[in-house]
This record gives sequence, C-alpha cells and structure tokens, in this order.
Amino acid sequence: MSGLAKHVNLRAAIAAIAETAALADIAAGARTCTVRAGRGFVMARLSVLWATTAMLLALAQPARAALPIEHWVAASGARVFFVRAPSIPMLDVRIDFDAGARFDPPDRLGLASLTLSMLAQGADGLDETEIAERFADVGARRGGGARDDRATVSLRTLTAPQEREAALALFARVLSAPDFPAVVLERERARLAQALREAAIRPGVIAARAFDRALFGEHPYGRSAKPETALAIERADLERFYRAHYGAGRAVVSMVGAISRTEAEAIAERLTSGLPPTEPAPSIVPVPRAERGQEIRIAHEATQSHILIGATAMRRDDPDYFALFVGNHVLGGGGFTSRLTNEVREKRGLAYSVYSYFSPGLHEGSFTVGLQTEKARTEQALSVVRDTLSAFLRNGPGEDELRAAKDNLIGGFALRLDSNAEILGHLSLIGFYDLGLDYLERWTDRVEAVSADDVRSAFARHLGMERMTTVVVGAGPNQ
Repeated sequence: MSGLAKHVNLRAAIAAIAETAALADIAAGARTCTVRAGRGFVMARLSVLWATTAMLLALAQPARAALPIEHWVAASGARVFFVRAPSIPMLDVRIDFDAGARFDPPDRLGLASLTLSMLAQGADGLDETEIAERFADVGARRGGGARDDRATVSLRTLTAPQEREAALALFARVLSAPDFPAVVLERERARLAQALREAAIRPGVIAARAFDRALFGEHPYGRSAKPETALAIERADLERFYRAHYGAGRAVVSMVGAISRTEAEAIAERLTSGLPPTEPAPSIVPVPRAERGQEIRIAHEATQSHILIGATAMRRDDPDYFALFVGNHVLGGGGFTSRLTNEVREKRGLAYSVYSYFSPGLHEGSFTVGLQTEKARTEQALSVVRDTLSAFLRNGPGEDELRAAKDNLIGGFALRLDSNAEILGHLSLIGFYDLGLDYLERWTDRVEAVSADDVRSAFARHLGMERMTTVVVGAGPNQ
C-alpha cells in the first residue's frame, strides 16, 4: 500500500487476504537502465545480466514446504531475517520500521507517508535526480511505502560485486542521511494535498473513511489525512519523525538472495548502523470495542451504492487467526467459490464482486464485507448480505465448504513462495509481527487443523451481527 492509499483509507483488501503483495518482476529492472553516453558497455552488460536473471527465475520456481530462515540481532539492534537463495544472482532487501501512520500527530496526518517518500528526495548532499540516476546506473530498484503499522523501504540489486556495492552504499546514504530538502517538500506536500482533494469526492473513499471513523473512533486506525493536515507539515516535522521512529532498534531487516550468511550480517550492519538512536515507541490508545453497530447513509450522485459492513475484530498475533482466516475463505475470501459470491452475484446478480476480509495489525483491525450495487437494489443487496453473514455466524461453514477451502489454500501454498519477492514479503511479515521462524513450516498444518467448530467459535468470539456497522454511499436515507 502506498502512503497515499493509507491516507485516503483505502486499506489493502488484497494484501489482507493474501498477506503479502508481490513486488515488481525482475525483468522490469532492465527498463530502468537508460543507456547514457559513455556508459553503453555498462548498460549493455547489465541488460544481459537482467535477461539472464529473468530466464533463471522462470526456470527456478520450486515448491517449498518450508524455508531455512536464519535470524539474528545486529549489533545496531536491528532484527534480521535471511533466506539464502543462490540460484538467482539477485539480492532483495527490505527494512520495516515501526514508523507507520498510527504515529501521525492529529494535526499532521500524512507525516509518516511524507517522511518515507522524502528519504530518497535528497540525502547526504545528493539531490533526487542524482539518487535516481545512480540507482538506475547499476540496475537497482528502490521502493517503499507507509501503512498504518509500518514504513517500508526496499532494494533489489544484482549480486555482481560492483553493482551490489554501489547499490548498497547509496541505499545506506539514503537511509542514514536524508536531507529533506525544503523545495522538494513543498512540491510533495502540495501533490499529496491535491491527491487528497481528488480522492475525497470518490464514493469508495468516502465510504472507507466513514467506515473507519465509525469503527475506530479516536484510534489512529480511524484517522484520514486531509489537505490541510498535509499542507501543515514542515521540514522540522519530518526531521523529528525520522529521529523518533527510524532507529535501528525498531527496524526489521529482511533479506533474500545469492549471498552468504557472513555477507548478510555485514549488509544488515551497514544499512542500520548509521540510523538515529532508538527511541521507545509512544503508547497508542486501545481500539474501542463497540457492542452496538450503526448504519450510516451518505447520498452520492454515483450510479451505484458502495457498501461496507463490518466491525473491529483481531490483532495479527491473535490465536484465532487461522480459524478466522480459513473461515473467511469460505465466507467471502475465496473469490468465486465463496458463499457471499454465490448468494449475491451468482444467484441474484446484485453485484459484480462481493468480498470479505480481515485486516489485523499490531492493534485490532477490522473485518469488512464490501460490494457495489445498483442504487435501486441497495436494500435487497443489504438484506442478502446480512442474511448470509448472519447464517454463517450462527452455523459456520459446512464440512464440504470447509474441505474445499482448505484444499484450495493448501494447494496454492507453493504460489506464496514462488519468487524471491514473495519470500521477502513473508520474511517481513514474520519479523515485524513476530510470528515465529516456523510460521511457514507450520502454515499448511495450521490450515488443515481448522475444524468447523473452530471457525464457529472463533467468529462468535470476535464478531456478532449486533456489532456490525454498515456504511452506504450512494443511495441516501430516503432512497
């Protein structure tokens, strides 16, 4: 999720269902290597390496039952998670900082996102153009984004010594010595404010914001950046946020690539040793648990009603995670095989797509059912969704449904580990949320162990129809 996506409150439904989002494909790196005068030989060499890498990746798609994850704490205090992948001459690095949007001051919403995006807009005397060109010159790709819980920076580079050394040296400079140039900040601040203005009129954004406000109240998960909060951010705010939240002791380094453990240790230390001193994380108010839901209707000129139904549910470390995850696959997370799709789309044609998902985090996240339907059919769609949800909460999944869901999830498990980028995403998840080094090894067993009674009990503990909040944007109160 990009930083902007957070601040218009478009939470990553797909990421919540699949747990990770794939990064860009390897071959795309070749497109960033613009041939410049005097650099033709280097660029041609890089193009050959990228092409070779893409072919190797196509041939190297093993189905892994488990990964040999290595873990240690660097001298800087950063926690490190590493998987050696020698078959492809690539290195993927991702650093997750405990620097998410939940730490935004109420009058500076958007600060986490802007701080993260400004890291590579000027660092250690290099301007944004120089930084971009130097990464491109060695075929490296830098990325990142800020979410509610964490801010992420990533690097993909070739492991050839010359290219890797240059990419890592530049990456370390960006991380440890951001300049936060005032001129660039003014531009980026204005760009964010304009994007927020444009997003604020979209029915999907309006629905998501109202839904989050209703569920989370004053908790940071319920806040949304506005143009005025973005425009209020000053350079000093970026510097303070960086010093407070980008310490190595609150960082998780994930690495996948064709390097040794010794090299990985040196890289982790190099990337984190120059970070600011670690400060303790500020306390966050608990997520409120509403015992009674509400219905919010917002009239909108859109041709369809945008509907969200849900409640606060669980943290990422909740013991019921797998029971809720598997159960939701039956309910609305399994695409065309889900119960909601069958009842809403297949039987009645009320919506092209209907889905449900949990979005757990460091704090209790939401359970969400979402769909769009014709305004004239809003009441019918609401009735069908509520009846379907109520029946599932009351009776749970059927044995055939549960078996099909588990077969689908277990059968697709290899696809979760079929690239270095996918593995990196899982390492990041394991490290940041402290899921245990055996998380992937035990994943299929945990899915298989879920029973229909487990699903019923878990849903009963976390959800109830009386707690469900409904937001409808489109058909107003009297339509």
